[in-house]
Formats: sequence, structure tokens, C-alpha cells
Amino acid sequence: MPSEQTRIIDVVGAYWPVLVCAFAVSFVATPACRWVALRWKIVDRPDDFLKPHAAPTAYLGGVAIFLGWCCGIGVAWMMFNATDRSAESPSLVLGPLLGVFIAGLLSMLLGLFDDLRMASSRFKLLGLCVVVVVLVVSGIGDDTVRSWMGLTSSGANDLPPWLVLAYSLPITFLIVLGACNATNLIDGMDSLCTGVVAITSAGLLVLAIHCHLGSDRRSWDVLRLVVTLSMMGGALGFLPFNRHPAKIFMGDAGSMLLGLNVAVVLLIFAEANALRYLLASIMVFGLPIADTALAMTRRWRNGKPITQGDRRHYYDQLIDRGWSVDRVVVVSYAACAIFASLGCLAIVVRLRYLVPIYAIVVVGVAVLVSRLGMVDLESREE
Repeated sequence: MPSEQTRIIDVVGAYWPVLVCAFAVSFVATPACRWVALRWKIVDRPDDFLKPHAAPTAYLGGVAIFLGWCCGIGVAWMMFNATDRSAESPSLVLGPLLGVFIAGLLSMLLGLFDDLRMASSRFKLLGLCVVVVVLVVSGIGDDTVRSWMGLTSSGANDLPPWLVLAYSLPITFLIVLGACNATNLIDGMDSLCTGVVAITSAGLLVLAIHCHLGSDRRSWDVLRLVVTLSMMGGALGFLPFNRHPAKIFMGDAGSMLLGLNVAVVLLIFAEANALRYLLASIMVFGLPIADTALAMTRRWRNGKPITQGDRRHYYDQLIDRGWSVDRVVVVSYAACAIFASLGCLAIVVRLRYLVPIYAIVVVGVAVLVSRLGMVDLESREE
């Protein structure tokens, strides 16, 4: 029987074309999208409030990420489609893969429409509802309640299918909405969201490989790896052009797509009926979640609508305290890597120990944020 190290090498050897192709297409498509954006004046213009960049900057970076992501998905289908493959071979099932593709396309188009036309909150929520329905119909997120309730396979079978679906739909919607908003909110500084998602993808990849080695649900294992690698490749291909000072922005088209990908991976972990890995994957995504929680708490304390944009995110506050953009980005990457490492503890730590460890981390982050005064009441002059 091959060693675990040999099996890991085999998995990496089987899936590396997905990452490479997604990266290559995104890397080539980004300057092309930038040229189109400048040619047609599809740019993000600075203002005195939410957009402090020095000069108009090209949009459509999200389209480039999408093209790279699509290439990764397409290459994976050619490599791992389930047609005429043995049960022992890694394989993809068309239904869930097609659902992920359609959901990704809709998310990107929804974000692109918002970039170009400033969509209302209601319109975006409606669009995300459609995305969730597509995912659930394709089989992704249709039984997330099983993992959230921590049920075993036998216990889960006692629940009526209609009840599982009735509970799973709102849970799936909250996961998709939360992930998309988290990536959108952290996309407020050059290369911040792109790098954070790439590091998050690396953490999710470690968990996905571990689940792939220890599970017999091959179609879900393959899909989880394919989505993670396609997301990582698309983000890494865009990153060189998004470094400070950015030549192009991803816009909501990119942040919505990347957030949707994170949500899909979380949902596929939930399909494994393993609460440990679901919690671990959420911890890997900890930095964007923490920033979102900080923004909502701060706005609530100051009596502002939680959907109202501002320049008081943790990275904005660090800039106000004299930090450079590069320093904020490097520290954010380090913090994201710490969250990813904590998430990967699930590989070696049992759930009974993992839960208190994660609880301590959450409390520690809350205390740190409070000590730094990041949720203090704002002065009336602001």
C-alpha cells in the first residue's frame, strides 16, 4: 500500500494542469481586459469617500479572473469527466459541475452589472437567490443542515428530505451571501482581496487533499479540488497586475466570483457530513469573516445601516495610523496565513478539541480588535 506522502504526490500530479491553465489564462487575459476597459472607458473613478485611488483605474479584472477560472473548470472536465471511467478513478459528475459554472457566471455578471450600473441591494439579493437555487438544484448545498446539526449518516437519514431541504436552503443562502459580502468588503486595497483569496485557497487545498485521501465520495472530492485550484489559479494570474499601485481592479465582478467559489467549497465540505472540516474551512476564511464582523459591529455601534459603505475597515484604520499600503497588505497576508494554518489543524486535531481552540481564537481576535479601538464610536465630525 503506497504511503500517504506518495498518495499526496499522486493527487498533486493529477490535478496540477487545472491550476496552471487557470493561472495562464487569467495572466494573459488581464492585460487584454485592461486594454478593453481603457478603450471603452470602463474605469473606476476616484472620489472623496469610498474610492481614494489617485487616478481612474481600469475595471474588468473580474472578467479576466472568470476566464481563467472557466479554463480551469473546462480542463478539469476534459480530464475527469465521468463518462466511461471506472468507479475507482477520480471523476466529475456533469450536474454539480454545470451548476458551479452557471452559478459562477451569474455571480460574475451580477457583479459586473453592479460595477457598470450600481445595482440596488434588492437586485443583488435577488440575483444571489437565483445563484443559490442553481446550486441547490445541481445538488450543492441541498443537505447542508446535516453537517450543521453534526448528524451522523444514520441520524441524518431519520430527517424527511423536505425538512432537510427547507433548512438547507436558508443556510446555503447565508453561506453564499456571507462569503460574497466578505470578499467584496475586503476588496478595498490594491492586491488585498486577491492575495487573501489565494492564501485562503491554499488552506482549503490542504484540507481538500486530506479529504480526498480519506474519503470514498470521489465526485465531491474531485469537484472540491477543481473549484479550489481554479479559484487559486484565477486569483494568482490577476495578482501581478493588481499590486500597488494597481493597473486594474477586479471590481464586484471579481469579488463576487471569488466569494461564490469560497462558498461552493464550504458547501462541498458540508456535503461530506463532517462538521470538523466545515468548521476548519470557515476558519481558513477567517480574515474576511473577521473584517465583515468588524464592519457590521462598528456600523451598528455608530447607528449606521450595516449595508452602508465606509472607509473604516481594519485596513483603512491601519492606513490612518500611518501604515503604508504595502505594510498593511503584508500583515494581512500573514494574518490570513495564520487563519489558514489554524484551519488545517483539523487534519490532526479531533472535533472535541478543535471547537474550544477555535473559540479561543475568536475571543482572542475580538479582544485584540477592541484593544486597538477598531470598534470605537466615531466622532460627530466624521
